[in-house]
Amino acid sequence: MPRQQRIRDPLHDLIEFDIERSQLEDVLWRVIQTRAFQRLRRIKQLGFSDFVYPGATHSRLLHSVGVFHTARRLMKVIEKYLPAKDARVDQALAAALLHDLGHGPFSHAFEKIGERFDLKMANHEAVSEILIRDSEISELLRDMGSGFANDVADMVSGSGTPTIYSAVVSSQFDADRLDYMRRDRLMTGSQHAGIDFEWLMANLEVGDVEYSVDETRLKPVQTFVLGRKAIFAAEAYVLGLFQLYPTVYFHKATRGAEKIYTELLSRTIMLIRDGSVGKTGLPEMHPLVKFARTPDAIENALALDDTVIWGALPLMANSNDEWISKFAERVRDRKLYKCIDVRAKIAHDKDDGAALSFEADAACAVIRDEIGKCLEEWSIKCPDAPPRILIDEVERSPYNKLTEDTKGPLNQINIRTDGDHLVDLSKRSNVVAELKRYKAFRVYHADDDDEAKTKISEIIDAGISKWPT
Repeated sequence: MPRQQRIRDPLHDLIEFDIERSQLEDVLWRVIQTRAFQRLRRIKQLGFSDFVYPGATHSRLLHSVGVFHTARRLMKVIEKYLPAKDARVDQALAAALLHDLGHGPFSHAFEKIGERFDLKMANHEAVSEILIRDSEISELLRDMGSGFANDVADMVSGSGTPTIYSAVVSSQFDADRLDYMRRDRLMTGSQHAGIDFEWLMANLEVGDVEYSVDETRLKPVQTFVLGRKAIFAAEAYVLGLFQLYPTVYFHKATRGAEKIYTELLSRTIMLIRDGSVGKTGLPEMHPLVKFARTPDAIENALALDDTVIWGALPLMANSNDEWISKFAERVRDRKLYKCIDVRAKIAHDKDDGAALSFEADAACAVIRDEIGKCLEEWSIKCPDAPPRILIDEVERSPYNKLTEDTKGPLNQINIRTDGDHLVDLSKRSNVVAELKRYKAFRVYHADDDDEAKTKISEIIDAGISKWPT
């Protein structure tokens, strides 16, 4: 057997596993060969983003290996400050590789279906924990020690006291984010969201950050901090994440596809549970049918991936259920609903400044809720017909100040000052301090449904008319 195994990665180039001299890397290489990990080849990292960016077809498997590689880079930083060998190094590296193990088909969109039906096995964190603690993977991990698998699972789930090692797995500056920001930008071809990765790594330090909760000073937390020369790179890092959300992760077409997919699978699961498998177009032994009937079985969850859903679409398109057949065709052929951006319409009708006040003014939130309620009431008048209106409301903060976040310093970026103090980035950077939460409120309708389009406009206009003067 060769001394090293290599994976060629478009982002990191060669990712090597020294299976002769490193027991951990030998174990993790064998973990990569397991069925559960290989399943990640068939789950795209960005779900439906290739509907917008055709190059964005990279897999969760490649991202997971890239996170492991990035975690090794972060460990070299830790070694400069904490040279003593710590068992948590190996735990964090294994956790970095396995953090996405439990994702279902189309990842986060599948979790929305799980929330609707209370399906534990649609939650990627729950599935990951089971696979790490009790599966073929856990058996391999036990070569590192009897309690190693459980320690890794705890680190993936975020259990226990935060440490510099858990910061590698989950923090504002963790290996996951450092990989997916760069990888997703590369694979989509977007020119937004570029970060100065090497400069950030060159200026990365380990520091003890003090903080308080409810005016009670707590024990300092050891985490990653950035040297004084990295403030502009840190700003670009935060801005890069902020830019990825509207341009990639929350793109209107991507979100529109996710909405149709969610309604398609929800309808399918509901019919299967009601004993109407024949209406779905799927055979009795199809993996999706088996999952809907016995959703708590880990084996049924592992049988699902993106390819299973893609393969089911031609069958579902021939369903005698109008809802399933129409939505299956829409996903298969990328015939998405048209999008009306409610926030943009308010800004257009009231003036550009209205978009800002829409975020800050409580009265605007009432109007938004009223519009959403009216749209939902109209759309469910025919419960057995395919939904004519799909509503998408989402928000994301690019950076939470320490006072806004309960996770403590691990979820902050601290910069060392010329006076050798550690200060939260939002207090050193006017750019970061002024960033607002990204919010989207959109309504989707079929392009040939003039009645729905007219009704949506009427409801939105009625809501806007109540805008405070």
